[in-house]
Amino acid sequence: MLDKIGLSGVLGILLVVAGVAVVAWKAPVVAAGLTAILLGVALVARGAIQSVMGMFGM
Repeated sequence: MLDKIGLSGVLGILLVVAGVAVVAWKAPVVAAGLTAILLGVALVARGAIQSVMGMFGM
């Protein structure tokens, strides 16, 4: 995984997970909503990237 997203990507994922964990400690329902939002944004970004790569023939 490190060769695909790099060290900064791994650190970013760890920060996101830590942030959601801190929120979940105080407000589990809010943390569930944040997790749903983050997953949705990730899916939209993945679709957009695949679409752009398809336009370039990759």
